[in-house]
Order: sequence, then structure tokens, then C-alpha cells
Amino acid sequence: MLVLSRQKDQTIMIGDKIEITVVDIRGDKVRLGITAPTEVPVHRKEVYDAIKSENREAANVRLEDISDLPGGPDRNGNRQPPGASGAKPT
Repeated sequence: MLVLSRQKDQTIMIGDKIEITVVDIRGDKVRLGITAPTEVPVHRKEVYDAIKSENREAANVRLEDISDLPGGPDRNGNRQPPGASGAKPT
């Protein structure tokens, strides 16, 4: 881990396209401004962890869980036309 000391309004660069600027310092809190290309996702760590967890859960969906959805796959994995699932409308 690289540890740097910066004062208010000072910036560090990550590569050529990501800038992190110390915007404000109040007590034990530091506000950072981050400039990055739109294709680079920037999240707080706790949000990033939540996104990863949700993605892992979504990846664990079984074929049986979605086979009754309109337009979802049949039990053999083949795509069904909407309304062909055999599920009764509610």
C-alpha cells in the first residue's frame, strides 16, 4: 500500500486519467474528489462489496427458478415465447 500525505486542494494521479483531490478536511474526516473516465466505476468500499454480493447471488439463479417466467427458458434451457411457460396468470 502506498501511503501519501496531501493537504487541501492537492491531488494525486492514478495512471494518466484518474485524479484524486483532497477537497476538504474537517476534524477526522477527509473529503475527496475523484475524476475518472465514465468507464471506470468508482464506489465507496461498502457499496462495492454490496454490488459484488448481489452479483454473486444473481449468478446463483438456477434454471428451475426462472423456467416459469414469461419468455424464460424451458426446463431444457430453450427460450420460450412469452406466455408459453404454462404458468397460470395471477
